[in-house]
Amino acid sequence: MSDPAAILSSVSSQNTGAPAVGGNLDIAAAQKTGEDFEAYFLSQAFENMFSGVNTDPMFGGGASESIYRSMMMQEYSKVAARTHSTGIGTEVTREILRLQELQQH
Repeated sequence: MSDPAAILSSVSSQNTGAPAVGGNLDIAAAQKTGEDFEAYFLSQAFENMFSGVNTDPMFGGGASESIYRSMMMQEYSKVAARTHSTGIGTEVTREILRLQELQQH
């Protein structure tokens, strides 16, 4: 059950303080923001993980490899965020929707 909308609706049906998904909540924007935040977080984690990995001398290295490595880490993080592998994005989405609901009342 990795679909954020399904998770949000199942949690909101329980009495946990999570928002009831209403018609005025901007669910799509909240999900995108949650996914973007998770991608950014994972990008930073991947950059730290790969910072100690030396480049292969056979294929060069240098400035261009560091640029492309950074781009590769960003793409890795986007894929991981789309699969909701850590759950960070889902929690951020849930909190955004909760705050939107509080503003409506």
